[in-house]
Amino acid sequence: KDKVILTSGARPGDAIVLTKGIAVEGAALLAREASEQLREAGVAPDLIERSAQLLFNPGISVVKDAAIVCETAEVHSMHDPTEGGLATALLELAEGAGVGLTIDVDQVNVLPECSAICKALDLDPMGLIGSGALLATVAPESVQGLLSALADEGISAREIGTITSADEGLKVRSGDGVGELPRFERDELARFFGR
Repeated sequence: KDKVILTSGARPGDAIVLTKGIAVEGAALLAREASEQLREAGVAPDLIERSAQLLFNPGISVVKDAAIVCETAEVHSMHDPTEGGLATALLELAEGAGVGLTIDVDQVNVLPECSAICKALDLDPMGLIGSGALLATVAPESVQGLLSALADEGISAREIGTITSADEGLKVRSGDGVGELPRFERDELARFFGR
């Protein structure tokens, strides 16, 4: 019987796993639509070209990621970071389940292409449209097996945080300490094209 996995199923204690990284779609679209600005900002042409190809490799489908998660982990919720990026997806996941979360920002895999593009255009990768990545909350004992199963299929993934109780709020931990999860009124892509 097929499992139905909802965004709202996250439970305190779950590990939060992110596949591929951020932001596949955002970096690709900016490389395609803002290549002039990127070149002017000193971004290497080969990096712009490589970024534009992210739509196809790794691509923006998460069907394979989701199938592996369902086959190999005790999974409680899944969500794909689309508009508003990873930060908005985490907010939606927490609000849907009535939980809190703590993200270890240093564990979030920001694709090198995305990092270079966001730096050049003064954008925050956490708020950039993130199709191509999948968020899953899984029982902590499932994490290692899941990461291995994904790696066996050529899909990179990392454990980026933990689901907590709602009263603990939405936190990000970094070398600078613990702060609030950033909130984006609109996607960084829209903000860029609106300025």
